[in-house]
Amino acid sequence: MNFSDILRTAIYALRGNWMRSALTSLGVIIGIAAVIVMVSVGQGTQQEIDKMVSGLGSQRLDISPGAGRGGGGVRMSSASFFTLNEGDVDAIRSEIPEVQYVAGALRGNTQVVYAENNASTSWQGVQADFFDINGWVIANGQGFDAQDYTSAGKTVILGETVRRTLFGDEPGIGQTIRLGRVPFTVVGTLKPKGQGGFGQDQDDVVMVPLETARRRLMGAMGLPSGAVMQIALTVSDAKDLSYAQGEVEGLLRQRHRIKPGEEDDFNVRNISEIVATRTATTRLMSLLLGAVATISLIVGGIGIMNIMLVSVTERIREIGLRMAVGAGPADVRRQFLAEAMLLSLGGGVLGIVIGVAGALLVGKFSDLPVALNGQVIALAATFSIMTGLFFGYYPARKASQLDPIEALRQQ
Repeated sequence: MNFSDILRTAIYALRGNWMRSALTSLGVIIGIAAVIVMVSVGQGTQQEIDKMVSGLGSQRLDISPGAGRGGGGVRMSSASFFTLNEGDVDAIRSEIPEVQYVAGALRGNTQVVYAENNASTSWQGVQADFFDINGWVIANGQGFDAQDYTSAGKTVILGETVRRTLFGDEPGIGQTIRLGRVPFTVVGTLKPKGQGGFGQDQDDVVMVPLETARRRLMGAMGLPSGAVMQIALTVSDAKDLSYAQGEVEGLLRQRHRIKPGEEDDFNVRNISEIVATRTATTRLMSLLLGAVATISLIVGGIGIMNIMLVSVTERIREIGLRMAVGAGPADVRRQFLAEAMLLSLGGGVLGIVIGVAGALLVGKFSDLPVALNGQVIALAATFSIMTGLFFGYYPARKASQLDPIEALRQQ
């Protein structure tokens, strides 16, 4: 028997009991669909993590205030939460050569108004290096000049979301807007970044000089002189990040006069460690979900093998007739193996269609990121073929080993 004869005979045999064939393929359909969806979600999540690393920087440290305690007593009052200041920023810049950029920042929320348009947004009071640290690029207009930083100039740079809300299609450069009750002149707009790694709109923000934020937007809070809410820094070489972290912690403990054994009044966060932890967690979840999908494929393959063994038992007389008219064991083995592979391949094709559709639906109706590519589909098709070949071989071999005379005696 040639290949076309084997294929035609296998299709005829499966079509004779199409309902059982469809149900037999169900396990493979579910397994392949699960593989595509799970792998697509895993790859999409990994891409989002890579995007987040690009946005945050793998060579970055963030320093925030912390309520330190020492000697069993409270080390600072509730009124002095702002334990970081511009002096710390200057000390880090001058005393730790591995640091490339460093900037202090204040932040808050406000209502931004222009004519009849308004938006509730967040503001950042920043120093010059803040833009380089966070990868912000001026799209229109210009950045703050030196005088803006030193004289608390009432100038503002808008994120794309705020600019679009206030000015529509216009750039808005030179226009006067209000942050709360304070008028500001728009000197620039930021190149959009889109959604961040944690789902936030990175463009829903406005930037003002640090001293402007302290005097104009937070004056009523009575901040300590030079206080900042956060210090961010980057190093020139990622290899120096851990060393720089230790140097920063030692320098701040010295400047804040923290004695040995006392708790720090600041927290240093290593972005790369957070991202690495999230990446490891994502990979672990992807492996777990992939294992579940693989189990579904194995169950589907066992179902195919089981049904093919039943088919061999039901068709013993047919096998005997085929051998009696000249079909050899190899012909019988190829026929049953072809039937098993058709079941698996048909289930694989349906599984690919359902998996691609399912992945697209997950990406559309949920917050999970999805990344489809041809390699995933090719992997799924290979899995389906291998499943049919592996689990169909034993029933095919059993059918080929039947004795023709004993087979013809079966009623």
